[in-house]
Amino acid sequence: MIQIIAEMMSHTFIQRAILVGTLVSLCAALLGVSLVLKRYSMIGDGLSHVGFGILTISTALGISSPLYISIPCVTICAIILLKIGSNSKIKSDSAIALISSSALAIGVAVTSVTTGMNTDVCNFMFGSILAMNKSDVYLSIAVSIIVAILFIIYYRKLFAITFDEEFAKASGLKVKRYTNIIAVLTALIIVVGMRMMGVMLISSIIIFPALTSMRVLKSYKKVIISSGIISVVSFLIGIYLSYLYNISTGAMIVIVNLVLFILFSIIDEIINK
Repeated sequence: MIQIIAEMMSHTFIQRAILVGTLVSLCAALLGVSLVLKRYSMIGDGLSHVGFGILTISTALGISSPLYISIPCVTICAIILLKIGSNSKIKSDSAIALISSSALAIGVAVTSVTTGMNTDVCNFMFGSILAMNKSDVYLSIAVSIIVAILFIIYYRKLFAITFDEEFAKASGLKVKRYTNIIAVLTALIIVVGMRMMGVMLISSIIIFPALTSMRVLKSYKKVIISSGIISVVSFLIGIYLSYLYNISTGAMIVIVNLVLFILFSIIDEIINK
């Protein structure tokens, strides 16, 4: 095992993937707790489809670093998504389906008439650690650090709007502002994580760790800490197994998360018998 790990770490692209993946997994798990509790679990899936549409258009236009274009665009879409979801005529789940399906359709249409389903587009769909260049790594690290710092700064306020939005409003807290902050931070993590996990799997690293932790733990703080640990451990085990058995990295990470979820569910059943 140690020999295999040493062999893995001799590859520069794996070093990059481990560094970025650890940071992205941690940030995704932190945000995932609030998203799950506020019933915004599918926002990650919706924004990943938006990201795919923008990334494919950027690739078709020949932009060498599409992440720099997709980050502000997906961030704007996240805010629009929440505004549409707050409309009494269109519920949040309908808003997510509306925007995600539209963005995905536009992305596929643009791809069909320009580059076709090339390697870059497949990497966006299913993820690839080989797709990350130095520019992507630096941007991903910077974004992850910013997300983590902002989460820590606004921790108490995010806690308040997550558990009792009405009380938070009565206390003078600007709920819409902090809900937008959650959406923006999620959008940032979705975009930088797509290169590694792909459109189809990126939302799983937001949802799984939170749901897994909640099976056993009840305290918000404990769930946050547990989710972060589970997410990072799942990523590291996933990338190791991916290298060992030559399986898609994103898929392997999700499978590890699934196994941990089942394990925690069994523990919950035993404890509460």
